[in-house]
Amino acid sequence: MNVFDEKSAANDGPALGALGQDSPAELVWELLKHRIKAPRPVAGFLARPLLLDKLRAAARPGGILHLEAPAGYAKTQTACAAFASTEQGAEADRTRWLTLNEHDNDPFRFLGLLRLALGDAPEHTRFQADHRQGRALDALAMLLQEFAAATAEGELADRILVLDNIDWLQHGALVELLEFLLAELPDTLALVLISRKPLPFSTHRFELEQRYVRIGSQELEFSRTETAALFAPDLQANLLTQVAIENLYSQTEGWPTPLALYRQELVARQVHRKALHEATSVDRFLYDCVFALLTPAQRQSLQIMAELEYLSDELFAAVVDAPADTALGPSAAVARGLPLRTAAGRGRWYRFNPLVRAWLGLLAPAGREQRAALASEWLEQQGMFTEALQYALISGQVARAIRVASEGSESLLLSQDTASLLRLRQSLPAGLIQRSPRLRIVYGWVHALGGQFTEARALLAGLTPAEQASLEDRLCALRAFINRMEGRVDEALTEASRALEFTELSTHARLISLLVKSSVLCVQGRFQEARNDSRSASKLARQSGDLGSEVLAVYTHARIELGKGALRYAEQLLRTGLDTLISDSQRPLRAGEIRLQLNLVLVLWHQGRIDEADTLLVKVIRHAEQNRDVSLLMALALRVLISKSRGDLEDAFSWIGHAERTMHAWHVDDAFHVPVLEALKTSCWLQLGYSESVRQALITLKPYSDNHYVPELFPMLPGMLDTLEIRQSLATDQLELAASQLAGLRVVEDQPAGLALHLGLLEVALTGRQGAKSKAQALLVQQIREAETEHYLSPFVELREELAEVMAPALATMPASGFTDQLRTFYNLSTAADGAAPLAEPISERELGVLELIAMGLSNQDIADQLHISLHTVKTHARRINAKLEVRSRTQAIVRARELGILPGF
Repeated sequence: MNVFDEKSAANDGPALGALGQDSPAELVWELLKHRIKAPRPVAGFLARPLLLDKLRAAARPGGILHLEAPAGYAKTQTACAAFASTEQGAEADRTRWLTLNEHDNDPFRFLGLLRLALGDAPEHTRFQADHRQGRALDALAMLLQEFAAATAEGELADRILVLDNIDWLQHGALVELLEFLLAELPDTLALVLISRKPLPFSTHRFELEQRYVRIGSQELEFSRTETAALFAPDLQANLLTQVAIENLYSQTEGWPTPLALYRQELVARQVHRKALHEATSVDRFLYDCVFALLTPAQRQSLQIMAELEYLSDELFAAVVDAPADTALGPSAAVARGLPLRTAAGRGRWYRFNPLVRAWLGLLAPAGREQRAALASEWLEQQGMFTEALQYALISGQVARAIRVASEGSESLLLSQDTASLLRLRQSLPAGLIQRSPRLRIVYGWVHALGGQFTEARALLAGLTPAEQASLEDRLCALRAFINRMEGRVDEALTEASRALEFTELSTHARLISLLVKSSVLCVQGRFQEARNDSRSASKLARQSGDLGSEVLAVYTHARIELGKGALRYAEQLLRTGLDTLISDSQRPLRAGEIRLQLNLVLVLWHQGRIDEADTLLVKVIRHAEQNRDVSLLMALALRVLISKSRGDLEDAFSWIGHAERTMHAWHVDDAFHVPVLEALKTSCWLQLGYSESVRQALITLKPYSDNHYVPELFPMLPGMLDTLEIRQSLATDQLELAASQLAGLRVVEDQPAGLALHLGLLEVALTGRQGAKSKAQALLVQQIREAETEHYLSPFVELREELAEVMAPALATMPASGFTDQLRTFYNLSTAADGAAPLAEPISERELGVLELIAMGLSNQDIADQLHISLHTVKTHARRINAKLEVRSRTQAIVRARELGILPGF
């Protein structure tokens, strides 16, 4: 190897040799040895086993793991927990951790550190500090060869090498060394890289070789569940509420360091909590993370960027003004490791973390209104009318806002940006809407979209008879939409059919009428007719060239498939629609997109994919709140259902309260949200066993059930109310009433698949409660097989209490599959994978009664006396039980039955 002691490293300084009598080389080695150590673990670091397992799987021998995220994402501590924690035992012993700093930006100093990390330097090994790159690459190649040989011969163990803060390696020669290290990495060495910025060279080769795994900010940020776990002790100590925790998560999007700093300050002060951005430690962190290494001009560039919710380099260039640094655009900021991220589905568009944007907004430079006007003008030129209207309102230019709203009225309505349109109304001169029939219709749509049906009807009622006659086609379409959103399906179908009879109906109005008609037909179970109208709407949307219209058509088609119970096909349609939207990099966010995402969440929830649903819901809720989209009601309802499935009823009631407060703040009509939220409350009360509360709620909800009220955003409401009545009857032991209610619903044809499955499972529960356990078991097996085709899990989750008694023996007769294993897990039963094979022939109802008495320790004669059967019959049952369970004794039969979940106690 090359000689190292003839020259010092470039950054060692001239005073090294004066430290003692030892040679400079010995001093260098001694000093550098102390650099190879893992950082000190942070006390109370949140356990994240799934993420740690993912990191360990990536850091296999010969593999490269790269943790890349801006400051504050706990990259170092997460890697430390995965590889260097004392809990890791042997894995921690073979981990070598090197934290780089600004003094390591030298090729041969870096090589010396690598040698120490890969194995102690022998006394005869001497490096020559020759800065010719060829010599450095040769030295690294020899070092890697020596390490590979030593591990092959057993002199050294396989190792995990962690290089932290590799952003400091900026020297051109060092970049080449790092790339060479990745390319020639020995099969006995795993490499972990930690940085704020992307690597300065291409990694696609290593990715194609399946050796390189990148973990970014989205994987490192806390999930909503993890955020709740972090603050769980403080919630119990009444230092903050569930609503506050949710707000913290929304503001930070799970950014670990601000959340941890805020919690420390909260616990230390034990006083009334501050707003997140007011916490001293959080404010200091944001300054260090965002501003510390920037010039004043660069800081002003970031402040201007923060004025824009979504931004691109082109939009930034259109609004930036002196003295800001025009060179520091969004893409340049991302390259510097600042906390921006690509906006999902928007191409080369970016957005700040909400906390950073709010913090930068406190420091906004003068001229915000002028920049908003420039942004509005640029966005209007791109045809992005929704955003153009938003910034026109911020600029205070009412005339521009009115012009944008007029020119892009249909685009604005299809995007359903009710927040901007309602803000525009507040800025309009008094009486302008009343004097303009066109604006009356436009704002009739706006109020209908916002759930303000009374105001929408009032605007239409103010039209003169002559105006109504001239606008009858559009009025029919609007009335159809109002009725559908309000849940009046029969009236909606009538008005939509009338509107479609007008040959001069506008494209937008015809499209809405077709979608309304298709939606109503779907609710009525007339799926083929609904699909025909959906096809017509899709064709019209393609002809109009409006991607937003196509999205609404896809949404309607997916709802039809959901009604038929085709969950897998519905998911395919929804994902295809979302993928299509990604191709439009300049698009504004449309309500159709939110609805696609929302229905995808619904599919995921039906299939028991709760974690996926939970992650997607975060984005849906944020977008719905920002755009004042009433689909937020459905999103929060799904939050309630997810919390119920996890058994967290306190969280479920918290979400119901959040929904109520939001709907009231948005002045949404009670008819839109009250029945949905009351039904969810009733479901929670039923799970808690509050029979009187359930009874009173069902009386309140009965008018909606009798009138067949079917809200557009929550079409499962009628079925939910029907099943709640049956479940209440079962819970109060009114079995005859439950049987009558069930029989009345079972005769109805063309029911939605979800309701049919619920009714089938309620029949199972009723049959079991009536004493026919064997029949109930057989019925349940049939229902499981039907649901397994589409992995339709949600009814089994919702009816857990009712099905618990018969689920175990039914599953005991069924082979292992993804669906049955998930059911066993949810019902806390052993799985076939645990070693208990299912029965070839189920235990009969009479045999089950005998088996239960055997488990109680009764003799054969005692069993005969209790069941009023002969001793011979008891012995016959016992022999059959042993044969079916494949055992030879009473004791073995009891153990085997408990393994299978046939008897309680396993």
